[in-house]
Amino acid sequence: MAFTITQKLVFLALYFCFFAQGSKADLLKVGFYNTTCAQAEAIVREEVSKAVASDPGLAAGLLRLHFHDCFVRGCDASIMLVSYPWNQAEIDAIPNKSLRGFEIIWYAKWRLEQVCKGIVSCADILAFAARDSVALSGGITYAVPSGRRDGRTSSASEALQNLPPPFGDVNRITQMFANKGLTQDEMVTLSGAHTIGQSHCSSFSSRLYNFSPNSSTDPTLNSTLASQLIQKCPQSNTNPNTTVSIDPVTPNTFDVKYYQNLLSNNGLFTSDQTLMSSSATSSLVTQYAQNSQTFMSKFAAAMIKMGNIDVLTGTNGEIRTWCHVTN
Repeated sequence: MAFTITQKLVFLALYFCFFAQGSKADLLKVGFYNTTCAQAEAIVREEVSKAVASDPGLAAGLLRLHFHDCFVRGCDASIMLVSYPWNQAEIDAIPNKSLRGFEIIWYAKWRLEQVCKGIVSCADILAFAARDSVALSGGITYAVPSGRRDGRTSSASEALQNLPPPFGDVNRITQMFANKGLTQDEMVTLSGAHTIGQSHCSSFSSRLYNFSPNSSTDPTLNSTLASQLIQKCPQSNTNPNTTVSIDPVTPNTFDVKYYQNLLSNNGLFTSDQTLMSSSATSSLVTQYAQNSQTFMSKFAAAMIKMGNIDVLTGTNGEIRTWCHVTN
């Protein structure tokens, strides 16, 4: 993949910015596997490339997997662990029922175990896969600091407590990001991940029917979009698998159309459109809608910071042999 001079400069700036930060994630570094498993990132990229070529929607799935992992117990691949009769894991929490892309992470891990047994963590594979998904969808690429280790605990109840809901208002979403050490600006930036992907009707149907005593539909939802959504997701719909594109214009392209949609009240979720409800967040939405380069560089920086949340390094955690179970 060829990069423009601008992309290369952003790449280098993020690289040096990371090392200047200093944090509890100091043990993470770009090129962590250079001497122990030089093929690590290439193998992950190959698997993501094949999957996205077959089904472009999987790019959004892999990006969402990394996000949902990091917001619960930090970026430790706890989202990958399966449930047992005595413990309901994150994977079975309601917000995670629609997650996709697990098999891509599993297969990348299986390949890595053949060439670098016990070296590459599932948590790092998730981070690499999210980065590659953005790049393959037309977005920016960036250096991913690695060295994460895998956690041994996963709880569905913790997922419910920590994952921002699609119906949250700007204050609630801002606070949930702040709880993870992320600023309001970074919240607006990371919300831009909704420029790709699909949503089930249940995530936004509350905006369409019986919204309030004074309005059947959410008045902040564009009326034309509301009519289209009602056709696709009728109140009588009993199919839980019905989905719509979060960005109906360029659903598989990582661009700034998401922000442009918000300017015309075409945000799908309450948590999206609420970004227009405060001067601070709406100002950034407008900036991103008009400047793709600014958004892309800040998105990469925010992804790197998110990937540092409560990571396990050194002798903490483990390197799982199989991503879905602890050793």
